[in-house]
Amino acid sequence: MPDNIPPRIVRNQALPADTPHVSVVIVGSGACGLTAAIRLRDAGIDCVLLERDAVPSGSTALSSGFIPAAGTRLQKSLGIDDSQALFAQDVTDKAHGQAAPHLVQAYTRAVPQALDALEAQGITFEVLEGFLYPGHHAPRMHAVPERTGAALMAALERTAAAAGADTLTEALVRELWLDDADGVLGVGYVRPDGGLEHLACDQLLLACNGFGGNPDMVAQLLPAMAKAEFGGHTGNDGSAIAWGRALGARLADLGGYQGHGSWVTPQGALMTWAVIMEGGVQINAQGRRFHDETLGYSEAAVYVLDQPGRVAWNVFDDPLLALARTFPDFVEAEKAGALRTAATEQDLARLIGCDPAALRETLAAVDAGRTDAFGRTFKRRLQAPFHAVKVTGALFHTQGGLDIDDHCRVLRQDGTPLPNLLAAGGAARGVSGNEVSGYLSGNGLLSAVGGGWVAAGTLIDQRQRA
Repeated sequence: MPDNIPPRIVRNQALPADTPHVSVVIVGSGACGLTAAIRLRDAGIDCVLLERDAVPSGSTALSSGFIPAAGTRLQKSLGIDDSQALFAQDVTDKAHGQAAPHLVQAYTRAVPQALDALEAQGITFEVLEGFLYPGHHAPRMHAVPERTGAALMAALERTAAAAGADTLTEALVRELWLDDADGVLGVGYVRPDGGLEHLACDQLLLACNGFGGNPDMVAQLLPAMAKAEFGGHTGNDGSAIAWGRALGARLADLGGYQGHGSWVTPQGALMTWAVIMEGGVQINAQGRRFHDETLGYSEAAVYVLDQPGRVAWNVFDDPLLALARTFPDFVEAEKAGALRTAATEQDLARLIGCDPAALRETLAAVDAGRTDAFGRTFKRRLQAPFHAVKVTGALFHTQGGLDIDDHCRVLRQDGTPLPNLLAAGGAARGVSGNEVSGYLSGNGLLSAVGGGWVAAGTLIDQRQRA
């Protein structure tokens, strides 16, 4: 698939003769695009998803697939005490008040509606209980039973296909065609042979990507991640931002992103942060801890990258190993040789390559009820044998993009919406504010699923008014 053709805007030109037409074009068939397509088809609106890859995957398939939501049917059935107001406050607090309030409210309202509807259409969800991710005050992570993003994608694809949504793969959208009033006429997309094809539409939803896979944009906008591993999808090339700049659209929160301080190296896999939240610690090559790990895995990426060699070790014990093995991503990393075991503190020091006395002092400070110099209070002491996984900091996906209103309409510089162009998911600003520490666990899929649901509702309303 040719991918060196820059995204561009084509203005005031008629689409080629005999260009096929569809009511709604959705660029990108990740969780955002598929959620929108399912709702559109349920309302009887025809839509086509244009997907750059041969098999839809995107950031969703590479994630853990956990969708945070408060007030779902499933959560209520389990007797979990939660509310959309509490969830919205958790999102806001984690972002230090920087998250766009209108999107926080819109997405926390929309995501339980989306999950309930998806459940009614046959997707099975479960709520992860027994521990809380950083910043969450209730169990609200919803996952398919396999607990992987790939399995979530498969379930969404099946549901969208059953609803009658059409997906055209290996269709890399490079052109947006606009009239003289900035109304979208259609799109141009590149096929595997390099040929350019076109599709006309009444409405366009950009559900495509962020810019984490564009090294130049990362270096410019996220300098702390310029040399970090990229754990996201290479299709995050910044196309939506390029189109936005060419359109004169407003951009927002370009400094926001999801990092992860637990990217297994050299295997290149994600290790669940649940192990850390339940008592595991991060130790550097000098045998020292270096931050309060419970504040969040996103900002942990920056802390880990600041350590000698840009690495750290996740250290935990047998009960936490049992927890880790309930997560498929960890099981795969263990199969790849990531897990190391040390029978004693001396053996652990030898594994890490640090001074045994420094490590002994570090582990002694990890004790039940003790609050350390970083402000972390521990539940219990780690017991030998010890387990360790070598990790580095990684960039997963960006959280900034096209500025949108609470209907997911793309905004001009003056704050007015463009006529028929919407954006959500990775293409739009999220709810993490403008820095790495604003990312609350699950914000990516909150914006994708919640945003896809909101955008589809807007498209349905526009269609009914037309």
